[in-house]
Amino acid sequence: MPPASPASPASRAPDPAKPPGTSRSTSATIQPNILWYLVAVADERGLDLRPQLEQVGLDETVMRSGALRVSYRQGSAVIRRALELTGDEHLGLRVGAAQHLTAWGLLGFALMADDTLRHAIETGVRYQNLSGAMVVWSAGVAEEDGAFVLRADLPDPAMDPAVAVFLSEEAFASVVTLSRLTVGPAFTPRAVEFACPPPRRSEPYGALFGCPVRFGAPANRMVIDPAWARARMPGRDPVTYASTLELLDAQLAARRDQQDLLEVLEISVAQSLPAIPSFAEQARRHATSERTLRRRLADCGTTYEALVEGVRRERVEQLLLRPELTLRDIARRAGFSDERALRRAVRRWHGTSPVQLRERMRTERR
Repeated sequence: MPPASPASPASRAPDPAKPPGTSRSTSATIQPNILWYLVAVADERGLDLRPQLEQVGLDETVMRSGALRVSYRQGSAVIRRALELTGDEHLGLRVGAAQHLTAWGLLGFALMADDTLRHAIETGVRYQNLSGAMVVWSAGVAEEDGAFVLRADLPDPAMDPAVAVFLSEEAFASVVTLSRLTVGPAFTPRAVEFACPPPRRSEPYGALFGCPVRFGAPANRMVIDPAWARARMPGRDPVTYASTLELLDAQLAARRDQQDLLEVLEISVAQSLPAIPSFAEQARRHATSERTLRRRLADCGTTYEALVEGVRRERVEQLLLRPELTLRDIARRAGFSDERALRRAVRRWHGTSPVQLRERMRTERR
């Protein structure tokens, strides 16, 4: 069951002008459930993803923190590298199939105490910002036959295609896996549709979902028969469910405050480049003390230095796509002292030089 907004008509896509959470890819607002399971699946294959995690600032100690939040950029970078290391075009299916509701903490507990499968999915959609979801979920009833339809949209249509396939696979594989763990192993959707092109091998999809799977569809959707949607959750408990939702509402309100803070700071830094506002200046702008602002950022799982680094990295990548700009121009516009400082930063972020990164980015966009 996925984890954000109340159920909406199945035929209606989420409003792209009002995405849940922050609109910037650098904000650390996502609970890293997918990365935890990705590391576990890689470990089973004898692959160590910890170096890749450390490259994006997620060492083993940090990953153990229950308060940890990651950005889309961090998550996508680790997923992309995992796909390269494993060569497994169905890695998203395997990561989704490895999951359990306990990884979602309080939200998972609420879903287990919910009334029916449909209502549990709608609860997950409502609170998706607390679930670690890296897609945008919506759900509703199809007008033509009353089937329950679950839709997963990508947060950024320009996302790396391989990462996009991974996330759509992981999304629906986790829904099916968790549904079978709750309402029974016989659960099978009526159909699953993916917006991505057909893979080289489609057998793993049929084996996991047990239903017709379509590729090249207009959207990523899962169709659930009304009988399964009405299936009672075995752990349903109205009192526990209601009290858990009160706690989730408080968490959601706090998370929105955190996301607002991160977005305001990121925009402030982005608009100030090549100059970078000092931390003291940011505290004054927010009419708060440096100590309080530092604590609020720590509650978000980040620091001002990491936030500035993310904004500068995004700016460098945007500028590298402009062929008329020299490395000296890019270094100056992104707030680096010289080309050497730019080269060191790009090497730290991408493990390559700015020239090589520029060529790779151009090739990927052709």
